[in-house]
Amino acid sequence: MSDRPPRLGDVIDDYCPRCRLLLNHDVASLTGDMVAKVTCRTCHNTHDYRQAQVPAKRKSKKDTDKKSLMDQVLANMAPPPAPPPLPESPLRKKRDLWAEVERLKKK
Repeated sequence: MSDRPPRLGDVIDDYCPRCRLLLNHDVASLTGDMVAKVTCRTCHNTHDYRQAQVPAKRKSKKDTDKKSLMDQVLANMAPPPAPPPLPESPLRKKRDLWAEVERLKKK
């Protein structure tokens, strides 16, 4: 790699926030001999130079928020009511379906 300062149009690697990948970029602007802005060669997005640093992954707030909200809702709920007792009734006589069919045929 050469030790010369970067120039406009040079190709360098940088993290593209739109593509969310480390890709080739063109130098779009300089501040002194430091790169200020770059343009992604894939999506043509111009953004600040990020020194090819991939940002840390974000923590998912959805999972933790949903769990804590659900815990709060369940903590405030009353326990479910007890099931009603079954009525004590005499056992029904089982019907013989074939006998019913024969009885209906006779009518």
